[in-house]
Amino acid sequence: MTLVAASPEAPEFVMPRLGALLWHAVPRVLESMILPVALFYAGMLAGGEYAGLGCSAAWVFGGIMVRLVRSSRMPGTVILAGLSLVARVVVTVLTGNFRWFFLPPTCGVFMVSAAFLATARGRRPLAERITLDLVPLPEWVVAHPVLRRFFVRQSLAWGFAQLANGSLTLWTLLSFELGTFLALRTSLVALLLSGAAAFSVLDFRRCLRALQLRA
Repeated sequence: MTLVAASPEAPEFVMPRLGALLWHAVPRVLESMILPVALFYAGMLAGGEYAGLGCSAAWVFGGIMVRLVRSSRMPGTVILAGLSLVARVVVTVLTGNFRWFFLPPTCGVFMVSAAFLATARGRRPLAERITLDLVPLPEWVVAHPVLRRFFVRQSLAWGFAQLANGSLTLWTLLSFELGTFLALRTSLVALLLSGAAAFSVLDFRRCLRALQLRA
């Protein structure tokens, strides 16, 4: 673990190991971002497009219902997944074409890219909000100049990564059949976002080392 000494007024902060941070974050990413699309693809292969839609909807709204019944905390990522799925269904029904099932989230990717880039130099970059959703940090650590620069870098990096993500998705959506689109888009975007995630993790660890040295 990384031990970061606090200011005289703040308690000592021990950063959890990287494995513990991933254990906290990965289930949310899987539940709200990866599995809905994977289940749509699996259902489509097994029973057609409506079966894929049913599988995806059952997963997302099933998770929401379970949390409501249990009165559990509803993660923001799950709420966004539900809203995204509703938008997809509405567009698909209005157009009568399952190809456009993937258009609303693609538009959302461009909006997320714009939000990252627009807030990069602001008081609270979007990267900071997302980091604190996934990794709980004390306020004095968040306010440290090393972390402030980290949030700016990450907002810019993820802004451009999501811009590339949306562009790749739109190109493959308009250029290929649905099955080819799903396979090609998934592989290309996985490579792109894996590279961005690796950069974020390495950058975060470098910042922790810098904090340790400066404490």
